[in-house]
Amino acid sequence: MSDTVLYDVTDGVATITLNRPSAMNALTAEMKAALRDTVDRAASDTTARAVILTGAGRAFCAGQDLREHADNLVAGRGLNNTVRDHYNPIVRGITALPKPVVAAVNGVAAGAGAGLAFACDLIVAADSARFATAFTAIGLAPDSGMSWTLQRLVGRAKATELLLLGERIDADEAHALGLVNRVVPADGLAPAAVELARRLAAGPTAAYAAVKDALAFAATNDLPSSLELEADLQDRCAATDDHRNATESFLNKQTPTFEGR
Repeated sequence: MSDTVLYDVTDGVATITLNRPSAMNALTAEMKAALRDTVDRAASDTTARAVILTGAGRAFCAGQDLREHADNLVAGRGLNNTVRDHYNPIVRGITALPKPVVAAVNGVAAGAGAGLAFACDLIVAADSARFATAFTAIGLAPDSGMSWTLQRLVGRAKATELLLLGERIDADEAHALGLVNRVVPADGLAPAAVELARRLAAGPTAAYAAVKDALAFAATNDLPSSLELEADLQDRCAATDDHRNATESFLNKQTPTFEGR
């Protein structure tokens, strides 16, 4: 594993840390490949029931490493196929993870860095966090799924504004827009993210995976098709030990214990 992306599992929570603090966690090809593989690792790790994605140092992620990108341009390699080889599979991996993913945004999240955060299920932001789409500032279109995620978070009109103008917004404005779920003091970000992730890890993770599947499907399909998928997902969840045990606990006025199966 690369030391630019760290992986740890504690109490059922996998923490993925972008680890180039001196470069504001700007994404090199090596780092993107490592992140892609680490997301896959979290998906298959049976000890991990929830995931935190965060950055080391003062930034969450400043997006693409522009020094490496400039070298590719000079060498005639253009984007060097990084969107298809790296960003697309990373975002697909995060959104398809059969467990909840919490972004703990500790500072600047720009360009693809913001895209990674927006792909997560829940976002907890430090009050020092800043968000910017940043793509048009260097003459590029959006990537990292932002054309899909952003308009679903804030609506088409605001997404268009944020993508065209690329203006930076602070944590409070991001919260008001619905981009983030919670804003906490910077020194309380890690505990808040861990508390939320542990709560999710202790919950009905099979049901959480079904929620993610239902939302992703309904975002691009009609109501009849979505209703049919809901029926299939309910059948799947009804067959889990978690559902049966939770129903029995409810009837006995007890607090259920979920095992994720």
